[in-house]
Amino acid sequence: MSTVPSRLSVVTLGARDIGTLRSFYRSLGWPEVPASDDGWSAFLLGGVLFALYPLPELAAEAAPGMPEPAAGWSGVTLACNVDSREEVDTAFAAAVEAGATVVAEPTDRPWGGRSGYLADPEGNRWEIAWAGTARFDERGALLSFG
Repeated sequence: MSTVPSRLSVVTLGARDIGTLRSFYRSLGWPEVPASDDGWSAFLLGGVLFALYPLPELAAEAAPGMPEPAAGWSGVTLACNVDSREEVDTAFAAAVEAGATVVAEPTDRPWGGRSGYLADPEGNRWEIAWAGTARFDERGALLSFG
């Protein structure tokens, strides 16, 4: 029996305005992959490729014949875990300065960590979080959680 490898390699957001999203993610200080342009853009983040692709083209590939999703929250969140409780507030403020919209200010959570929620210019939700049990390698890739 074959298995699917237990890894997440690429996360792709369908972009309504890829130029605006590229600018936003670059303003976070994230290094863009050299082959990026307004037809496809990507950022290598701790071993996962975070890609932006025009929504109509992504919809044609991933959901042929279905209507494009409405703008706003899709029910999915992405998270950037940081190394300390204090860094949540620092990273959160930097994202707001870069153009993110505050959804929920950072707060201590019942599960023992700290996090806050932001939206990028197209409404995609990001959580900036710290969990004391998270361990990362030198690239920032998550090694263990809990």
